[in-house]
Amino acid sequence: MEQRFADDIQLDDIAREIATSRRQLQRVFEEVGHTTFRAQLTQIRMVRAAEMLDSPLPIRDIAHRCGYRQPAQFAKAFRRVHGMTPSAYRDRDGR
Repeated sequence: MEQRFADDIQLDDIAREIATSRRQLQRVFEEVGHTTFRAQLTQIRMVRAAEMLDSPLPIRDIAHRCGYRQPAQFAKAFRRVHGMTPSAYRDRDGR
C-alpha cells in the first residue's frame, strides 16, 4: 500500500496479490491494525499529501498524485484527517 497509494487499489487487489481471501485480509486490518483497508489507505495518502504540501506543487497535482481524481474529494479527506484545508496546511506558520 505504501508504494501504490496513488493507484486505484482495492482490497480485492491486495488480497489476490498476497494469495488470501478478502475476508481474511479484512480481519488482519481489524485485528492487527485496529483499522480498515480504506482508512489505512487514506491515512497513507494524507501523510504523503502533507509532505507534498511543503513543496511548490499545485494542490490539484498533489491530489492526483495521492490518488484522488477530484481535488474537492482530496480537500474533504485532507480536512477530515488534518483538521484544515490543504491550502491552510500549506500556509501554516507563514510558509
